[in-house]
Amino acid sequence: MTIILLSSGCATNPVTGGKDFVLISEDQELEMGREYHQEILKQMPVYEDAKLQAYINRIGQELAQKSHRSNLIYRFTVLDSPTVNAFALPGGYIYITRGILAYMNSEAHLAGVLGHEIGHVTARHSVRQQSTGTLIQILGAAATVGTGSRAVGDLSNVLGTALIRGYGRKMELEADRLGAEYLANTGFDPDEMIGVIGILKSQEQFEIQRAKEESREPHAYHGVFASHPANDRRLQEVIGAAKKFPNAGTRSDRPEEFLQHLDGMVFGPGEDQGVLRGNRFYHRKLDFAVEFPPNWRVENQPDRLLAISRGNDALIQITLRDLNRRQTPEQFLRNEFDSLREGQALTTEAFTAYAGITQLNTPFGRKYSRVASVFHHDRAFIIAAASKQGLVNRPFFDSVHSFRRLHPNEYDLAKSRRIRLVRAGPGDTFARLARSSNLTNYAEEQLRLLNDMYPRGEPRPGQWIKIVL
Repeated sequence: MTIILLSSGCATNPVTGGKDFVLISEDQELEMGREYHQEILKQMPVYEDAKLQAYINRIGQELAQKSHRSNLIYRFTVLDSPTVNAFALPGGYIYITRGILAYMNSEAHLAGVLGHEIGHVTARHSVRQQSTGTLIQILGAAATVGTGSRAVGDLSNVLGTALIRGYGRKMELEADRLGAEYLANTGFDPDEMIGVIGILKSQEQFEIQRAKEESREPHAYHGVFASHPANDRRLQEVIGAAKKFPNAGTRSDRPEEFLQHLDGMVFGPGEDQGVLRGNRFYHRKLDFAVEFPPNWRVENQPDRLLAISRGNDALIQITLRDLNRRQTPEQFLRNEFDSLREGQALTTEAFTAYAGITQLNTPFGRKYSRVASVFHHDRAFIIAAASKQGLVNRPFFDSVHSFRRLHPNEYDLAKSRRIRLVRAGPGDTFARLARSSNLTNYAEEQLRLLNDMYPRGEPRPGQWIKIVL
């Protein structure tokens, strides 16, 4: 990577016209964007949908041309990630995940997200922080997304890692103000920015509810508003100021056109990351299936599979490692874990395996835990199980023994879930729709979130709504 030399000095703020004391020139800012853009694309693949990419780019370019730095060439990229996120790099590189797109319900919502991120670029927030801390944070989050994994030496952090939390309230408010201005200048109602942040706030409220039930720390995206945005006076003021622009609210929103672009979009982990169906996990590319204990909550995280008991007092984790030398599962496991005891060979339907007991750091403290390795071609699955009390016995062995290749009739089950648009019929409720959905966890709540009706809204007959199949 190119080494970027820093030089101190004052630069004109493109938004305010005032002087900012900064360490990075605009040329250096653009160079940083180019360099980090390549790193992002190495870690987070582009979502393969040319029509959707073109649509996002068209809306983004309209907003960018009305921005304070319209001289920059902006690049808008949809990332193939299920995380609810959008972020910007210096110099006009803006990213939006399919994960956050799934929860948008109009072109104005999309414009609100893109306008906010353009605001971070035009106000040079990453430069004004006079450090690359936020960029490092972004790259750290990006590095967790992919098909690779690492050995299980420590289970203590497996219950979730915080997502990008933004630049702090002052800069986030400024990005909201600028985003609202860019919306107004392209004809959107600037109040749509409130709606967008409301969607993210609903996500946060749901996440807090889930985290409480699952005994873990919640994740957050736009975590700078303590209250709902509709009740945040300062936010209302900065967005309301955009109504003075003559084009504000002159553009008719087209929710149906926007929703049509989401019809068929992958929802949740993609096929390359595997698919959960109830307590069973199917991976088409790697050609394997595994089953977890009934009533355990299963999470398909970017770098691991995680199953958590109903009482949150036990867990099973599976990660994947490439094999680089010829060895047995026993040799592999003994190399990975010191002081392995009570080792035993195991058999599955198609794979060789070995299990033992060792000490691990876990969410429950330093515990004796069961571990196993299962070999599949040139890869090793590493399974670890921990509990508050004693060893995880039957659930662990049942899960290890369930490893097998996909049966011919299971390849369709390994296909990704996708968003589908339907018209709500008479008597349709989200509880009813959830029963026929392929969503595994919190189906009713997720459908409400997808349709901006969380926590208690219901569809109207004839209304276009998103479901997941």
